[in-house]
Amino acid sequence: MSDAVRLVGISEEPLSVADVLASLEDPTAGGLVLFVGRVRDHDGGQGVDALSYSAHPSALDRLRDVCERVATEYDVTGLAAIHRVGDLAIGDLAVVVATTSAHRESSFAASRALIDTLKAEVPIWKHQRFSDGTDEWVGSP
Repeated sequence: MSDAVRLVGISEEPLSVADVLASLEDPTAGGLVLFVGRVRDHDGGQGVDALSYSAHPSALDRLRDVCERVATEYDVTGLAAIHRVGDLAIGDLAVVVATTSAHRESSFAASRALIDTLKAEVPIWKHQRFSDGTDEWVGSP
């Protein structure tokens, strides 16, 4: 694993921004960009009451691969990505990604690539339950 990849995880427990930030402590890093994805109360014009995330058994390995690739492609000193699975409530943290670099430009670009690639390639699926009693799977094959 690249020295830049500091924390990678999929957790059934609540996510901690403090843990992500602690994993990225580095006196050479002048920039840190953090993205926190939270469960919102609506999607596509419908009210969301609850949701759950499920992960394929390969999801952690795929997440590690994405992190390694981003760390290699961008000039970062540190990188972290954690995603929640299980039942989540409105306001819960669903995903936290962060990168550090000597300068902010690299961290902004790497963090954007990290969250976008994670969402596109890591097999984690969202099951939303809407206020009207309907439901929807997002990201499932």
